[in-house]
Amino acid sequence: MHRRITVFTFQVLKSSSIIPTQTTQLYSPLNPFARGTNGFALFRLFSFTPVHRHVPDPDDPMNLMKEDGVSVCSQMWIENFREPDRLVSNLISYLRRFELWVLAYQKVCADEIGSYVPRSSITRSALEDLLALRNAVLDNRFKWGARLEFFIKSPKDKTDYESLSKRKIKAILTTTQPAPFQDKLVQEVLLMILEPIYEARFSQKSFAFRPGRNAHTVLRVIRRNFAGYLWYIKGDLSPILDGLKVGLVISALMRDVRDKKVIDLIKLALVTPVITSPVDGMEKKKKTKRKYQKKKVLAEDEPKPDPYWLETFFGFAPEEAEKLPSWGHCGILSPLLANICLDELDRWMEGKIKDFYRPSKSDVIWNSPEGEAEQGNTSWPEFVPTSGPDKTRKMDYVRYGGHILIGIRGPRADAATLRKQLIEFCDQKYMIKLDNESLPIEHITKGIMFLDHVLCRRVVYPTLRYTATGGKIISEKGVGTLLSVTASLKQCIKQFRKLNFLKGDREPDPQPCFRMFHATQAHTNAQMNKFLSTMVEWYRYADNRKKVVNFCSYIIRGSLAKLYAAKYKLRSRAKVYKIGARNLSRPLKERKGQSPEYQNLLRMGLAESIDGLQYTRMSLIPETDYTPFPSNWRPDHEKSLIEYIRLDDPKTLEEQKGCIQEQGLVSPQDYISMLVWNYKRNAIVMDQLSLVKSAGLLSSSNRENDDPKNKEQEESEDSLHASQM
Repeated sequence: MHRRITVFTFQVLKSSSIIPTQTTQLYSPLNPFARGTNGFALFRLFSFTPVHRHVPDPDDPMNLMKEDGVSVCSQMWIENFREPDRLVSNLISYLRRFELWVLAYQKVCADEIGSYVPRSSITRSALEDLLALRNAVLDNRFKWGARLEFFIKSPKDKTDYESLSKRKIKAILTTTQPAPFQDKLVQEVLLMILEPIYEARFSQKSFAFRPGRNAHTVLRVIRRNFAGYLWYIKGDLSPILDGLKVGLVISALMRDVRDKKVIDLIKLALVTPVITSPVDGMEKKKKTKRKYQKKKVLAEDEPKPDPYWLETFFGFAPEEAEKLPSWGHCGILSPLLANICLDELDRWMEGKIKDFYRPSKSDVIWNSPEGEAEQGNTSWPEFVPTSGPDKTRKMDYVRYGGHILIGIRGPRADAATLRKQLIEFCDQKYMIKLDNESLPIEHITKGIMFLDHVLCRRVVYPTLRYTATGGKIISEKGVGTLLSVTASLKQCIKQFRKLNFLKGDREPDPQPCFRMFHATQAHTNAQMNKFLSTMVEWYRYADNRKKVVNFCSYIIRGSLAKLYAAKYKLRSRAKVYKIGARNLSRPLKERKGQSPEYQNLLRMGLAESIDGLQYTRMSLIPETDYTPFPSNWRPDHEKSLIEYIRLDDPKTLEEQKGCIQEQGLVSPQDYISMLVWNYKRNAIVMDQLSLVKSAGLLSSSNRENDDPKNKEQEESEDSLHASQM
């Protein structure tokens, strides 16, 4: 059809003499009104606009950004998960990528000023300083912990270091200072480069300082995999988190990474001394009490401090999660380096688990070839023989930071042998002297504390019903054990006492929360509700979730009642509950008719609504989460990476094509391509028919076939034929 339109247009223009057949002078931009110039040439002249090509500025750092930094990081994760065992020897190419430096700048600025900085909002001067920092790192001119000479400064740092006095310069060089902004940038870039390399190699037995894994993951793994274990070894290797020798860290790092530039950067960060203020030489100044203290007004670029409820919850951190490693000038690299060093222990324990496994045919559980049967299911008891030669020998291991937990099913002598081997391994590999007291062996009946949860065993007697050989249904009592993961109420009381919410052990007495004395009732209730919601989430997998959350609600409600009694000059908690109700949702300030009713003020928008405290009754507390945990669990981001790599593999595509051909199925893409091909074929046929018809070559019989009804019938037949293919 397009070809016919072109031919017809040419014939019309030729017959109308708009396009001259013989021209004596061609169009020239220098002489547009020359003789023989046609109308199209004049139109082209007046409609012509010169194209100004934008010449890129060679000095602009934005020209170095070829793609987005997030896509560069994603490609790094995909490459490392595709080949997790390869030896990495060329990381300087990623260290040169300016996209990673800009992404690191955005992340560090978000921590510094408390808000995200879009890439379009970064000034050119900041990009030039960032490029100078990158070049200094590549040229070995960067120094960790610089106090006065910076390649780039924080956006909120307005200090003019050139005009400082000698006294201030001396104070900067001799006292403890926060990590420089440029150090944080280099640490962030190194973390983005190294984390995908080692996350693809780390053992599935470690859970701390890793993305997608937390304390809840450890508790769910213990509930599923540790059912039936009798002996437990609980070890504290947290001295490793305080620091190791530089040679041990570098040797552990060089097992998988052989890039000299990156290794030298990390080695310098570990070797460079950190300047700290002397503690003994400084005299403590006496604090003078002030009657009135003004509220602190935050600057525009100053991040807001953590709210009170979040600070309070951080006080509930279990012992295993309290210590965060900080090695030299490594900063956020320290937890990754700690996991790299402790990964050797994880691999050693995995080998011990395989060697220790001895299945028994008469044992009901763990009798599969690999010992990976569905075990640890809390909805069904495990029928475990308590003693005898038919007991299956098996053990498992988890690590959270510097704390390890080993479960053993077998005689205690095996646990003692493993403890001896573990002491020797830590002495040789990490040069840490451990003894039997630091690695105690405890029986399940005594209860093992881990992450503020007590692991114990409950004996149950379920009724078993089965069909005998004659078809008779037999019912009898069985004996089984369940692994119980219970929140420690004693530990909860200890944490509340540390936060000054109560005093006493046997009969805990709530204490007023004077930290919220100057806050309104609505704000105080809202803060405590957020704290209670967080506590409910923390005890999500505890068997006694209702009991421990009810205790937390009682302590917080009593503490607020005492606070309100002191604030509004009420005599007792009973008086507060009488006016403010059980959940303290009624206003306590507007009493004795001093002002209009609270509802009227609320309706007019002159008073803020007061939310009552949550979980004041045990029926309002949610049940324990007993969702089954998969045996080969992985975080969501690792599942997505593995699935993407599998689908991107050409072998997977060939397998899918072969399966489709064997089953006689057509994929949606093939079906769409067939429909498009039929549509194009019908369009070509229609063009040919219209051309023949316009030329008068269509016979009477063919004109009958040109009827619209016949066309619809043909199109329906073509589509039916495509679907059958």
